[in-house]
Amino acid sequence: MDLERTIGPVVEAAGMELVDVTFRREHGGKVLRVLIDREGGVDLEAISSVSERVSRRLDVEDFDPGPYSLEVSSPGLERPLRRPADFAKRIGEKVRVKTYEPVDGGRTHIGTIASADDEQVTVATDAEERRLPYEIIASARTVFEWGTS
Repeated sequence: MDLERTIGPVVEAAGMELVDVTFRREHGGKVLRVLIDREGGVDLEAISSVSERVSRRLDVEDFDPGPYSLEVSSPGLERPLRRPADFAKRIGEKVRVKTYEPVDGGRTHIGTIASADDEQVTVATDAEERRLPYEIIASARTVFEWGTS
């Protein structure tokens, strides 16, 4: 089952953005984690409402991987970036990008998103701009800096 395709319309109908969906085995069992957001952030009431809606949708779609926990939450201060659109929306923000293979001698790239298109993101580090094709990105997230505003 394509969980993103199944859950996405439910989250959007609630006026939220689906940030990420992961389903994996963790220490205490299987966990379906759904990250949501909206302009101005989400509160407990919004999270609870989306959780109920997602749960009902999964029941209707016969999602039955055995016992699992559903966790719906906000992405927090440092949000994951997965799709080209996620990078494009964050141009000018500081990010940490880890790549599967070295680029300019390193696998961890910290800097500001200078540009992003359908093929790659360009991260301006202290030393240079690095062009990182999406297919070599292992993980990426925004970086929150305390004391800046």
